[in-house]
Amino acid sequence: MKQATKYRQRATLLGVAFALCAAPLAANAWSQKPVRVVVPAPAGGTMDVVARVLSEAISTEIGQPVIVDNKPGAGGAIGVQGLNLAPPDGQTIMVIASNILTEIPLVMKTGFDPVKDVKPVTMVARSAMVLVATPTVPAKDLKGLIGYLKTAKGGQGSYASYTAGTSSHYAGAIFASKSGLDLQHVPFPGSPPALQNVMGGQVDIMFDGAVTSLPLIKAGKLKAFGVGATTRLAQLPDVPTMAEQGFPEIIDFSNWVGVIVSSKVPDDLVNRINAVVTKVASTPKVREKLMGLSFSPMVSENPEALARMTHAEYERNAQIVKAYNIKFNQ
Repeated sequence: MKQATKYRQRATLLGVAFALCAAPLAANAWSQKPVRVVVPAPAGGTMDVVARVLSEAISTEIGQPVIVDNKPGAGGAIGVQGLNLAPPDGQTIMVIASNILTEIPLVMKTGFDPVKDVKPVTMVARSAMVLVATPTVPAKDLKGLIGYLKTAKGGQGSYASYTAGTSSHYAGAIFASKSGLDLQHVPFPGSPPALQNVMGGQVDIMFDGAVTSLPLIKAGKLKAFGVGATTRLAQLPDVPTMAEQGFPEIIDFSNWVGVIVSSKVPDDLVNRINAVVTKVASTPKVREKLMGLSFSPMVSENPEALARMTHAEYERNAQIVKAYNIKFNQ
């Protein structure tokens, strides 16, 4: 976890340097054929929006078509399998959320090895977890929220997740255990239906990604009680981290969004693709768009460092899954 934190602190500072050195490599990253960007999620979702922002910027940078190809289903497995069936010439890349590599394979059969079958190229942004509840909860902070659940509900309640077996599930299970609350897990097929139930009070709390929860917090439809990250969010400066409030176990729960390729793609080509994507992701225009989606823009140091960090997150999550008996159908 310290390694990942140190990595992220250096990542943003290095973005400018990567941007400056990327130009000579841009023309050689791809052939003149259209570049295909696979997205393992439906059109219109957050991952798809990020893919289209990057694709437009890459197309402008290299002067050739970049086509988004949505391949949703099976926890991202359909998209990843399609990526690996493509020729290893770098013309097919994928925009992915890291939980498809570091969480979902731990609780369901995906048909791919997240360590051996893909190569991380670069991250472009992160989204931290935020603990939210309905605004009608009569509590101002996390201590008050726990007190409310213990007194008004006898220490019992429920927590939602946007999918079982993800960090939304992990954080809820850890919080229930460490707070002494008896909370039932209620999984949903995505954040929107889960948040609807939290807003309506049918489910008490949820750890949700900032991308989907921040707009509702700002609209007064949700109340934030903590951030599952190493630092407070710039968009929520008055909301303490979970560690600040006595829950250091929920300190680094965030997913990155970025680019991967098949493990068959040669390393020198991976580095050239990294240079181009890092360059466009570091531009003010792309950063503004990512921040508008409630992401924290953050480019990678290099493919090897991102691969190490991804593997470390996978191993950490494997320990959580085992310790808290996390299951997909739980």
